[in-house]
Amino acid sequence: MTSERTRPVYDVGRFFCIAQPFELGRRIRLKPFRKADFHCDVLWKLLEDPTLSFIRDDQNKLDVTLPRLKHAGATFQTFAIYVPERMEKTMAPILQIIDLFYRKVLVSPEMTFIRTGSDIEALERKPGAIGAMLSLEGADGLQGDPAMLRILFRLGVRAAGLTWNHANWAADGALEARGGGLTKKGRAIVEECNRLGILLDVSHLCDRAFWDMLNVSSRPIIASHSNCRSHCPHPRNLSDDQIKALLAQGGLIGVTYVPQFVSAGVSAGIADVLRHIERICEFGGERQLMFGSDFDGIERYVDGLTHPGELHRLQDALLARYPETLVKAFFERNAMAFLAMHLPRG
Repeated sequence: MTSERTRPVYDVGRFFCIAQPFELGRRIRLKPFRKADFHCDVLWKLLEDPTLSFIRDDQNKLDVTLPRLKHAGATFQTFAIYVPERMEKTMAPILQIIDLFYRKVLVSPEMTFIRTGSDIEALERKPGAIGAMLSLEGADGLQGDPAMLRILFRLGVRAAGLTWNHANWAADGALEARGGGLTKKGRAIVEECNRLGILLDVSHLCDRAFWDMLNVSSRPIIASHSNCRSHCPHPRNLSDDQIKALLAQGGLIGVTYVPQFVSAGVSAGIADVLRHIERICEFGGERQLMFGSDFDGIERYVDGLTHPGELHRLQDALLARYPETLVKAFFERNAMAFLAMHLPRG
């Protein structure tokens, strides 16, 4: 594990986490900042209803659409490959979802497939382009075979979480901790991900599997959509010790807008999201914080954050509390600098 003294420094500039009092009613209307989001489940909805379109504005049924991403100032979106529990745990549904990504997302000339660090750098030279990256949410369908992982890598998968909420052959999930961590086959998959350059995502792992992942992985890991357990005691959130260890290893944590992970109350607001951001900053994570919305994977929403087109409200709230340069780092620069450094070179 990388020590605090040797934590990688990403090229995002010098940031100082200076919190200012947040006035909930204050409005700061600026042009939307460039935004990167590390997790959405729109491919799952496109799988469930073939009549839906990512390209057009199916706002009544989809959270994430191309028009909304453009309106939000998006420059990067990770698309999760989530296989519904009702489907068989084989490669077939994974490939079906990847096919949807090619046919319904990449069909737009405004979407740029992200597979390498060079792709990230090239994106900077394409005004109006939105980067699209594939992430595997649950390795069940690989059935323990690293060859299946290599096939997915060739198809463009660049991030992977070993489990969804439940345990499988690779590891115990956050909501099904059987007392184990990573299995022998799970460790082999971690090592193969490291070799290929697939980012490892710990958001759905149980605590023991999280620590196993940090010990086995030779490369920095991410938590694509998790919050702080100290502010909201849900097993999908990370403890303070986990956050500190992830940051020390050089990884990224994606603050998420899932209400159950934001607040233990009956509802959650933007002020509750800010508490998680502030906690991560307290640990020196201002250069390693990003966002993972989980849009299209949730049925309830943080008040005022129901789709990408409403992210200006979070932007306003952050600007009332942090310097503009730091807010821009949260929304995009941290994630893009990490990807440029840790994705395979093209």
